[in-house]
Amino acid sequence: MASVKLEDCSQTLELNVNIKDEEEEEKIGKSVYHDRLRSSLMPETSTVRTNPACLSPSTLSPNLQSLGPDCDSGAKFALQDPEMASVKLEDCSQTLELNVNIKDEEEEEKIGKSVSHGDHVETFSTSREQQQEDHRAKRSHPCPHCEEIFPFLSKLKIHIKIHTGENPYSCTNCGKRFTTSQSLTVHQRVHTGEKPYSCSLCGKRFSQQIHLQTHQHVHTGVKPYSCSECGKRFSQQFHLQIHQHVHTGVKPYSCSDCGKTFSRLDTLKTHERIHTGNNPYSCTDCGKTFSRLDTLKIHERIHTGENPYSCTDCGKSFTTSGTLIIHQRVHTGEKPYSCSGCEKRFSQHIHLQKHKRLHTGEKPYCCSDCGKGFSQQNHFKSHQRIHTGEKPYCCSECGKSFIRLEILKCHQRIHTGEKPYCCSDCGKSFSQLGNLKTHQLIHKGEKPYSCSDCGKCFTTSTDVKVHKRAHTGEKPYYCSDCGKSFARLYTLKTHQSIHKGEKPNQFSQTNYD
Repeated sequence: MASVKLEDCSQTLELNVNIKDEEEEEKIGKSVYHDRLRSSLMPETSTVRTNPACLSPSTLSPNLQSLGPDCDSGAKFALQDPEMASVKLEDCSQTLELNVNIKDEEEEEKIGKSVSHGDHVETFSTSREQQQEDHRAKRSHPCPHCEEIFPFLSKLKIHIKIHTGENPYSCTNCGKRFTTSQSLTVHQRVHTGEKPYSCSLCGKRFSQQIHLQTHQHVHTGVKPYSCSECGKRFSQQFHLQIHQHVHTGVKPYSCSDCGKTFSRLDTLKTHERIHTGNNPYSCTDCGKTFSRLDTLKIHERIHTGENPYSCTDCGKSFTTSGTLIIHQRVHTGEKPYSCSGCEKRFSQHIHLQKHKRLHTGEKPYCCSDCGKGFSQQNHFKSHQRIHTGEKPYCCSECGKSFIRLEILKCHQRIHTGEKPYCCSDCGKSFSQLGNLKTHQLIHKGEKPYSCSDCGKCFTTSTDVKVHKRAHTGEKPYYCSDCGKSFARLYTLKTHQSIHKGEKPNQFSQTNYD
């Protein structure tokens, strides 16, 4: 608001008003003469020429209708449309009130200056720096609730809605409410699917500019967020915050079904699918479903044959980076997982978990056919093939089938003659590691297994089981040709060679079946 009181009609009034918007100051000068009133306001967006004496009351604003008869000359006003208000002109002895509403990008400010009728014209000669400092002080708006300071009044008004809980902008699609119209506009892109921001490098599109800026870090490799504990860097602040839970041990997300806690919300949601059985991701090749998208993508590499992760030592390729890291421990000899019971170390955590069951005696896998328990799932699955008769692993040399892959590999050494396991005491070689360990007991003189009936000791548990059949009379192996039964498998095989007309051979006592 600026109030100017005129001296006489022969004098000139110059009004210097400093108006500073967000970027600059502009000087506005006013000159009033007896026969012409000229008002210059910059920046000038529209010009209005008027002769007050010729205007009818219906065409004048309420302030212009009060013009006196003495001021009959034309007046030129440069007004900033549409935010300029009204100009009130009285006679030369009266007060000229100039109401100027100047609205910059964020707020409205009213500037008032008054010059008395009998005084000389006052020129404001304050330095530019002082004017800027004064203007900055005027544009500092503190929040009465939290004392945060804002440069614009409009920003303060938006901020106060956080304290008041006011959300005046509502989405017509879902009813969700927002504090600002801009937040509502961004939200509505969820319903419209609009993604106005596009990456110039890969063409990927985003609904918010901040998401585009974050995505561009993938191409530039920029990781501006650093962990103060370990120095690890991240491209997104959100990822840094999640990582910091590793150091603090904070797990703020809890499963309502089992109580298990998680450091990340997405991990909790994935876990909850175990309880709900929801597997929303399906393989288009085989129809297998998964609870996680990344698990599906890894599975799809089975069909595509893609192995993007390669070992620099041996060139072997893997479908996941985690599998590659585990494999590299073969070359480095690293075994980061240690058993608290016996200090034995392992290269994989799952191997440690399986090993611990030796100490606890836990056998979580139980056969529904015979009730036998197993500490490892792969042993359980192999056992089930005894009941089903399934033998999925076939020798390419002789066509013999086996229930376990490792048994097939051992069998193939019969054809190749390979004996990779050698006794350090006598140099004897064996095709199986178990046979070597059993042989080494001969040198040590150890017989750790004893018969509960007669106390006789044996080097292997298998020998004890076979021996006990002498007490029980059990003969589980039958000849299909003559029906004769035997207590040991190798004895049966020796007997069968008689029917085949073959020379009896010394069979190994190891049961591959």
